[in-house]
Amino acid sequence: MRHYMPGKRLGIMLLSFLIGGFVLNFIMQAATFGMDIGSVFAWISRYYWLYAAGSLFFFFVLLAFAAVIPNLYIGPLIAFVACVILGIADYKKLATTGEPLFPWDLMLVKNAGEMSKITNGMISPLALVLAVVLIAGLIYLLRKLPKIRIGLPLRAGFTMISAIMIAGFILVVGGQSTLATSIHYQNIYWNQKVNYTQNGFLFAFTGNLKQNLMEKPDNYSKEAITKIAEKYSALPGNSTAAAPAESPNILYMMDEAFFDPTRLPTFTFSEDPLKFIHQEEKNTPSGYMLSPEFGGNTANIEFEALTGLSMYFLKDGSIPYQQRIVKMSSLPSIVSILKDRGYRALALHPFDETFYNRNKVYPILGFDQFTDQDQMTNAQRITPDGYISDMAAVKEAVRELDSSDQPTFLHLVTMQNHFPFVKGHNGPNTVTVSGATPDRKDELETYVQDTKLTDEALAYLAEELKSLKRPTIVVFWGDHLPALSGDIYKQAGWDTNPRLKHETKLLYMANFDIGKQPVGTLSPAFIGPTVFELSGQKLPAYYKLLDKVKSELPGLSKNVLIGPSGVVPGLNAEQQALLDDYHLVEYDMLEGENYSQGLLF
Repeated sequence: MRHYMPGKRLGIMLLSFLIGGFVLNFIMQAATFGMDIGSVFAWISRYYWLYAAGSLFFFFVLLAFAAVIPNLYIGPLIAFVACVILGIADYKKLATTGEPLFPWDLMLVKNAGEMSKITNGMISPLALVLAVVLIAGLIYLLRKLPKIRIGLPLRAGFTMISAIMIAGFILVVGGQSTLATSIHYQNIYWNQKVNYTQNGFLFAFTGNLKQNLMEKPDNYSKEAITKIAEKYSALPGNSTAAAPAESPNILYMMDEAFFDPTRLPTFTFSEDPLKFIHQEEKNTPSGYMLSPEFGGNTANIEFEALTGLSMYFLKDGSIPYQQRIVKMSSLPSIVSILKDRGYRALALHPFDETFYNRNKVYPILGFDQFTDQDQMTNAQRITPDGYISDMAAVKEAVRELDSSDQPTFLHLVTMQNHFPFVKGHNGPNTVTVSGATPDRKDELETYVQDTKLTDEALAYLAEELKSLKRPTIVVFWGDHLPALSGDIYKQAGWDTNPRLKHETKLLYMANFDIGKQPVGTLSPAFIGPTVFELSGQKLPAYYKLLDKVKSELPGLSKNVLIGPSGVVPGLNAEQQALLDDYHLVEYDMLEGENYSQGLLF
C-alpha cells in the first residue's frame, strides 16, 4: 500500500535530508584526509562556511533524488551510497597514488570490468563482506518500510528547486565568483593536494569540472611562436651519429610499473632479478627516466614520450588524453614526424583499447593501426588471473617489425607488472627478498618476480634484434614506480626522496652501433630527440628546442629538477628563458591555435 506524505512527515523528511547532507560532506572530507577524523574537525573549525555550503549542496542532491525517484527511501539512499562510493574512490586513489579523485577519472567508469581487475586486492575481503551484509540489510529494511510517495506537484517543485540550487552551486564555484570567494574558496589548481585539503572534496572536485590544462601565457601570439621557430630552426640539428644505410625501425617499449628494485636499500635478494639489464646497460646507452607520476597515470608518461610536451607546465592532476587530446583533430608527435618521413606507425597495448581513450587518441597522434588485447596474435598470460605477459607482448612486437616492408615506428605499452601484486599471478616467486617485514614479504617478492620476467622478455628482444633485416633501435623504460605499500618505500628511506620515487630504468638497444654513452636521467619528453640523435636522424626545429632544454634540464618535473650535474635547486636566467619558450609552444599546441604545426615540424 502506498502512502502520501502529510505535512509533519514532510518536515521530518527535510530535516533528515539536511542531517544527511552534513554527514555526507563529513564522510567526503574524511576520505580526503585519509580518514583522520581529527583533521576533519580541524578543517571544519577553520572553513565552517565551506562545510556548511557543501552540506547544503548534498541536501539538495538527496532532495532531488527523493523527488525524481518516487519513493521516499530509495531515491535518497541511492544518492547517499553513490556519494559514499565517490569518497571511497577518493580515499583509495590518495592511498595508492597520492592524488585525489578528479572529474576526468570518472571517464574510467566505462572500463568498469577492467578496473575491477586492476583494483583487485585494494579492498579487504572483510570490507567486502561487511558491504554485502550492509546492502542486504538495507534492502530488507526498504522492503519492510511503508512505500511513502511525494505528491506530483510537490515532486515537481522539489525537482526544480534542487536543479536550480545544484546548477547554481556549480556555476558559482566553477566561475570563482565573489560569493565563492567570500566563504574562503580559492581554486588552487596549481596544487591539487592543497586544493582538496583546503577547500574540501566537493568544492575542489566541482572547481575542476571546467579546468583547462594550462592558463594562457601573457605573451602568447603567432609572432611569439614564429620567433621561437626561427630561433631553433637556425640551430645545428644533425646528429653526430652515423645514420644506418636505411631508415631504422624504432620500437618504444614503455613497461608498466617497472623500476629496478635492487636500488632499494635495506633489502637483499637471493639473485639478481635483472641480470640481462644490468649487463646490457654497460654496453649501450642507458640511465634513468624521470617519471612525472608515481604509482599510476600511465597515460601522462606516454603523452610526454609521444608528443615531447611536458607535464611540468600543466595543472596538477591533468590527464591530457582525457581532458584535451580526445577532443582534437590532430596533434604533432613523433608519430606524425616519422610518418612524414615514410614510416608506418603502429601501437600495441595488451589491454582494453578504450582505457585512457587510447582508441580515440592514437589516431589523433597519427597511428595507422592499434592492436589491443583482442587483436593480438599471441595473448598468452602466465596464469589465467594475470595480465598478458611482457614476453607475449614483445613477441607480438617482433612479429610486426619482422613482417613490415617499410620502416616502422611501434609503440608498445605493457601490462604484466600492473597492480595488484598478488602472489601467484605471474607464477611462483623464485627470488627471495630478505629484510622485508613479514606482512610485506610476499608483496615485494611478487613484484621482484614480475621484474625478473620483464628482464627475460628484454633479453629475448635483444636476441631477436640480431635477426631483423632492417636496422632497429629500441627504447625501453618503466612508466612509473609501482604502487607498492607505502611502508616498503618508507623502510627504504625513499618516502621523502622525490628523485628516487620517480626514477625508472631507461635503456637503448639496437642492432647497429649506437655507442654506449650513458644518458643520465631524462624526462620522457626528451626520449624522442635522443633516439633521433642515436640513430642519425635529422631533428625538426621542435626537437632542437627539446634538445636545448634537455641540455640544461634533462630531468624536468614538478617533483624535482635535474640538471647535467644533479638536482637543480632553482632556475637560472638561461634555463628560465628556455622554459618560457617551451611553455609558449606547449600552450600553442594544446590550448592555442597550433601555429607550431606549420612552423616547428
